[in-house]
Amino acid sequence: MGIFNLEAQSEPNQQTSDPTEKPSSEATTSTDPIQPKLEHPQPIASNESPVGPPTETHDPIESDPLKTLELKPKLIEALSTVFDPEIPVNIYELGLIYDVDVNAEGLVGIRMTLTSPGCPAAQTLPVEVKAKAKAVNGVSDAWVDVVWEPQWDMNKMSEAAKLQLGLL
Repeated sequence: MGIFNLEAQSEPNQQTSDPTEKPSSEATTSTDPIQPKLEHPQPIASNESPVGPPTETHDPIESDPLKTLELKPKLIEALSTVFDPEIPVNIYELGLIYDVDVNAEGLVGIRMTLTSPGCPAAQTLPVEVKAKAKAVNGVSDAWVDVVWEPQWDMNKMSEAAKLQLGLL
């Protein structure tokens, strides 16, 4: 379950059946019935959002041309099975994958972006991309860096993606 427990949320103007019932031991951030209850409340600075993409970045790997030539088509095929949950097009065709490098030992470095910094899949897409890359035969390990430069726009989409979304 995520950080919000929406099942425990009561409807506005709705009373419990037993007025002597004690509140649960779950911490809440507000008594407002519209606010969800937090399972693990954590202080959030006013300029932070509670959920965002991973911020870890890696140094570029020394790409091996032969290993990249061998594995990149397999990696692209694997990454083409990852879909943004809000858009019915895979992330490779959407243009979210910027770089795929492979070194001589089979370490894969992937630079990708998201359609926006507030993307609801910011936590899940990079994890799925890493898992798909690591599952490719010949890959020893993989890392994924989410970057914001260059910023994604619809021009980064392939012609097939634009056609599928009715943009052509």
